[in-house]
Amino acid sequence: MSEFTELVDGIIHEPTQTAGHGLDLTVANIYVVETPGRVDFGGGELEDASVSPHEREKRNPDDDYEWWNLDAGTYLIEYNESLVGGTRVTVQPREAVLERGVSHPTIRVSSLPRVPLTVGGAGLKIKENARLSTVVDSAPTQNA
Repeated sequence: MSEFTELVDGIIHEPTQTAGHGLDLTVANIYVVETPGRVDFGGGELEDASVSPHEREKRNPDDDYEWWNLDAGTYLIEYNESLVGGTRVTVQPREAVLERGVSHPTIRVSSLPRVPLTVGGAGLKIKENARLSTVVDSAPTQNA
């Protein structure tokens, strides 16, 4: 059992997700950014970008899971898991992702936002529930 299992809700298969160092997070949805958002200094003009779910398809008609076929570009990923208890964790891309020319920023968060995923080169095929990221450390959230 990983030290992170008490901090993460929605784990799909604990033995697999905790087999290495940390706890792996799995992809629930991938989104395409359709129109730009806005970010300003004071927040009065902050505006969300519009996004739409990326298509996915089965490789074979009798498959249980579908795949996303991503071209080079940047997408937003949403995880199956969520964080509980207000603890800040560090989330980084898995080595398997990096070795395929794909990355996302390493983030320190107390809740899991959608994360930008940058796909390079010839693209990438991602199966539903694929492990893309890993929680690698934690610290209690401190009030300022």
